[in-house]
Amino acid sequence: MNTPKPESARLRGRPKAFNDKTDQNTIKALDRAMHVLRSLSELENATLTTLAQTTGDPAASVYRILVTLQAHDIVELDTSDQTWHVGPGAFQIGSVFLRRTSLIERAREPMRDLMEATGETANLGIRSGGDVLFVSQIETHAPIRAFFPPGTRGDLHASGIGKVLLSAMEPERRAAILPSPLPRYTDATLSDPEALAADLTRIAARGYSVDDEEKNTGMRCIAAPVRNLHGEVVAGISVSGPTSRVAPDRVADFARQVIDAAETLSQRLGARPRAPRDD
Repeated sequence: MNTPKPESARLRGRPKAFNDKTDQNTIKALDRAMHVLRSLSELENATLTTLAQTTGDPAASVYRILVTLQAHDIVELDTSDQTWHVGPGAFQIGSVFLRRTSLIERAREPMRDLMEATGETANLGIRSGGDVLFVSQIETHAPIRAFFPPGTRGDLHASGIGKVLLSAMEPERRAAILPSPLPRYTDATLSDPEALAADLTRIAARGYSVDDEEKNTGMRCIAAPVRNLHGEVVAGISVSGPTSRVAPDRVADFARQVIDAAETLSQRLGARPRAPRDD
């Protein structure tokens, strides 16, 4: 007679050797399929030929992966031009991630108010590994605008939200997640570690960051940290727009509006109100 294992002895979602990342714990076919899916999401749409060239896998293998994913609505084929797209099944699965926290839902009103007050696009981002993951956006109605659709990733050191998130970390933790060397995108990119560290110190002191054409020439972004009920920085909220509108003489005013929006969202997440700043 088999005696049931006590609850404490049962697997809780990962085996004893869960830290073992060797090939024996990796399903290669699934790994290849995820690579194809991620490549398709980055391309937004692609023919079989383009996707095979992008992934470096044989077209026949990529096709079998696509057909398998299509059976689960993870991808879909537009027969009019023979292009593959990420399907509704992927959204349904991904939406579970969005429901893990009330952050996104609670951010909508403060972000909308921020966009209307500044006239610029409002963004919400979190850290995902060594990147910023943009999870929500309220677009401005202006014809020229920043565009970071949900799911877009960005560099931590070259984005307003990314620098806000970095400024809340200990130096050792930053060093563990930032690439070396730091990629340089424009003449203004803070690719020197010492220059970046100095900027992060200023950000932590004043409560907001400025991405001053550090990723894209002609675009400026101002961001502030969002805290949870424990006082931990869990996200960043920002406004982004062309430098012609987000001009240097408007940065201070924009920063106050962004800080207010971040504080409103923080309190909605249970954070204690911050003491007002003298500046």
